[in-house]
Amino acid sequence: MAYWLIKSEPSVYSWDQLVKDKQTVWDGVRNYAARIHLKAMKKGDELFFYHSNEGVEIVGIAKVMKEYYPDPSVDGDKWVVVDVKPVRKLKKPVSLADIKADKRLKDMALVRLGRLSVQPVTEQEWQIVLEKADEK
Repeated sequence: MAYWLIKSEPSVYSWDQLVKDKQTVWDGVRNYAARIHLKAMKKGDELFFYHSNEGVEIVGIAKVMKEYYPDPSVDGDKWVVVDVKPVRKLKKPVSLADIKADKRLKDMALVRLGRLSVQPVTEQEWQIVLEKADEK
């Protein structure tokens, strides 16, 4: 299993909306690096759900339910989507400031590539974030 981080502005699509929907198509990704990450996701991979711009924190854990397929909102197969569902809300959100303050996370994609909407997370980074969220 691999770990990932997906971003959304809460005013566009929030964690609470994902919980309400029970599952969603993760669409709208229009960045080539992010597309590579979507294509690498496998069913069962876990994702941190990150609120960007407003809140600026990891708020929950989701899971990949369907591997990549062509984005139905555009013609052709240039852009892809995956289906995700919520697993659980974190006991305590983990802010970007808290992540940046932890030297163990200095190489995390969220710190190095802040604008990328779909990012890989190493197993060690995953465990550290869970620790910060009081999940361990």
